[in-house]
Amino acid sequence: MPTLQLKVNGRAVSPPAAPHDLLVDVIRGSLALTGTHVGCDTGQCGACTVLVDGVAVRSCTMLAAQASGCEVTTVEGLARDGKPHPLQQAFMNCHGLQCGFCTPGMLMTAACLLKQHPQPSEAQIVEALEGNLCRCTGYVNIVASVQEAARLMSAGERS
Repeated sequence: MPTLQLKVNGRAVSPPAAPHDLLVDVIRGSLALTGTHVGCDTGQCGACTVLVDGVAVRSCTMLAAQASGCEVTTVEGLARDGKPHPLQQAFMNCHGLQCGFCTPGMLMTAACLLKQHPQPSEAQIVEALEGNLCRCTGYVNIVASVQEAARLMSAGERS
């Protein structure tokens, strides 16, 4: 089986991958990074969202081979030195999660948004997250969490 050349969460890795393997399966299987969730298998729920070269993508619809040579960031790659990323802290502070199944995808989508728009409007947050489904929260606290993360990050917290 051929191997991929990836940089995942800042670390060079060469996981085996058949031509038909999905990125989510390599992430969760070969790399044992189970924070990326599999929800719908069709890219509609957003639970599998990761960053590929800084862009939010649905890893359940992307072939692993398409990510070869790319930098992939999963939810595990947000925290640094045991300290949560401002987004993770904001989700805790603002109760932006309940069951937690959608949370990794929400965090990764929001991370992409905040890189593009460090001070997003509520409308921009809602638009960015519209492809991520949550069955528990009603989204109010998720939007508030992203707003809080933007505030924390502009106040000097790392991105």
